[in-house]
Amino acid sequence: MNGAPVMSPASSVLSDADYEFLRRTIYDLSRINLGPDKRALVSARVAKRLRALGLTSYHEYCQNLKTASGADELGNLVDAISTNHTHFFREESHFEFLRTQLLPRHQANPALRGEPLRVWSSACSSGEEPFTLAIVLAEFFQGTGQWHIEATDISTRVLARAEAAIYDGAKVEPVPRELLRRYFQRGSGEWEGHFRVKEALRERITFRHLNLLQPDYPFHSRFHVIFCRNVMIYFDRPTQEKLVAKFTDQLEPGGHLIVGHSESLGNIRHSLRLLQPTIYQKA
Repeated sequence: MNGAPVMSPASSVLSDADYEFLRRTIYDLSRINLGPDKRALVSARVAKRLRALGLTSYHEYCQNLKTASGADELGNLVDAISTNHTHFFREESHFEFLRTQLLPRHQANPALRGEPLRVWSSACSSGEEPFTLAIVLAEFFQGTGQWHIEATDISTRVLARAEAAIYDGAKVEPVPRELLRRYFQRGSGEWEGHFRVKEALRERITFRHLNLLQPDYPFHSRFHVIFCRNVMIYFDRPTQEKLVAKFTDQLEPGGHLIVGHSESLGNIRHSLRLLQPTIYQKA
């Protein structure tokens, strides 16, 4: 066949200049701070976008992002890079803290009597975290208390999956069998082997697209609990400090911020009190 060979994304090489452009673009959009060790990850995930768009090189993709027509692709780029690994009851000790300490104290506090408990799952991914929270709250209150969960993520792709609330059998494996029967519907026919969270839990959660570093948040009330787990490890220190300050402002006095087991606020400035590893309280 005459002419130059068509190069597939797999055979294209991500140059230093193109990686730096992608790294900087991703940082500007999401404050995810990618170092040199993330080059292979970026190369693999952006290759999927090349194939989807019918492009033949990383350089062509970068040039496309710089055009007016490429503005819509920026969201897809963040979606592709965002790490969305999660599962039900991940880091179980946090939910045990809710069950045994935070929720009993909230219920026993006369000043909070009759006030709905407000929880924010700030990087909810495909929904396992907010639905786990909903199960824990439903089990604790047993229909006697008011509560609501806000669930946000920067990725529209995983938010769509979270709102659908459908999971295959492997995904719901960490859910105890009794809770699975109580809070999930078992699929049949073409949905055999899948489970959907029941409406009674789904209606307790509001899903929103949100960038944690955007100037303002769309909430009208502060929260009693904010979960932001395994997110700040991707941010540099100034971004971490800025985000924790924003979270602190969104917490009710006495409210709690819960971060991931691989994270700590020990190296940044903040006004929160450490209760135990990964669990902080607003004075």
